Amino acid sequence: MPSSPTKSALGHLRILDLTRVLAGPWCAQNFADLGADVIKIERPGTGDDTRAWGPPYLRDTDGNDTSEAAYYLAANRGKRSVTVDIATSEGQAIIRELVAHSDVVLENYKVGQLQKYGLDYAALKLIKPDLVYCSITGFGQTGPYAQRAGYDFIVQGMGGFMSITGERDALPGGGPQKAGIAITDLMTGMYATVAVLAALSHRDRTGEGQHIDMALLDVQVAMMANMGTNYLASDKAPERWGNAHPNIVPYQTFATADGHIIIAVGNDRQFRNFVVAGGCAELADDARFATNPMRVQHRDVLIPLLAVMVSGKSKQAWIDRLEQAGVPCGPINNLQEVFENPQVIARGLRVDLPHPSGATTKLIGSPMRMSETPPDYATAPPLLGQHTDTVLKSLLGYSESQIAALRGRDIL
Repeated sequence: MPSSPTKSALGHLRILDLTRVLAGPWCAQNFADLGADVIKIERPGTGDDTRAWGPPYLRDTDGNDTSEAAYYLAANRGKRSVTVDIATSEGQAIIRELVAHSDVVLENYKVGQLQKYGLDYAALKLIKPDLVYCSITGFGQTGPYAQRAGYDFIVQGMGGFMSITGERDALPGGGPQKAGIAITDLMTGMYATVAVLAALSHRDRTGEGQHIDMALLDVQVAMMANMGTNYLASDKAPERWGNAHPNIVPYQTFATADGHIIIAVGNDRQFRNFVVAGGCAELADDARFATNPMRVQHRDVLIPLLAVMVSGKSKQAWIDRLEQAGVPCGPINNLQEVFENPQVIARGLRVDLPHPSGATTKLIGSPMRMSETPPDYATAPPLLGQHTDTVLKSLLGYSESQIAALRGRDIL
């Protein structure tokens, strides 16, 4: 169920969201969850590209598909949708009026594209000097790649992520592998959220706005974390190890009788407990496997033996045995199992919101847990243009006839 906080962390802010697809909308949704008024500007007639990125789509009360793709629903709750054609002078004028009433502008257009519309940072800060303006692109506003379009998949490859993700080349199925989600887009959205909050804090202290330049490639390189510094410290590029660990054995996935399990043996005592639980205590007494350095050295001999041992019992049987034996382990759940997990249920990670179509929107809740100002899932992701009239009337003072005239010229 939606939360009902008595206080809102960011209820004093208004975000003008000119982004679409994932990185920008993910950032904007964080602000919406924390109470900000997020006005999502969309192209009349079609809106955010992801509205049509299905199936699957939200189903209405009769079980029929609506026009709202699940992809779109994932990143747009709590926002107000306003349709404006920013390629027209009238549409650009509306955006400028909205900027005067906003704290933040988020945009993910190609470098220089908004400048020709007079909607770039240099133009808009003349309207609102303390404006925080965040641009999200593939490669940033500067550098030789600035004009290139950026795609998460490509950046995962360029930024090194796929060089360490995937099975080892020497094994069946070996080779580079992308993440199962658009991880660079999502992390860019998260970094952008932090940067905007920092810029707002600076604004509140000094009255000074600023331009934030977020790039997917920058984020991907930054999130290489210890793998990146391992290279910088050694001048040796890390390799792919699949689900195994280069320095600890056994520390990987194994196939059970009915699925896969993660077994993370961190010391020799845990290894003994593991093989005893599997009825193969003799493996702990084998000199080739008695210590972790020896197990790493004889990995290719040991792992097939352990694979046979593990395959003889079910996933749950192994989890029960190993938890009792003090051996770190865990299941590899599909998403049905994830949302049936008692811990996930207890933490409220599924959120059901009423949709304007009459359907129920099933969404994933925010992981932010705040004692005084928790996330507020106020509304489902909006229909295209659902709030156009309301925003133009209440915020900008437009009349019914003005709105009708703009709509008649396809501005809205």
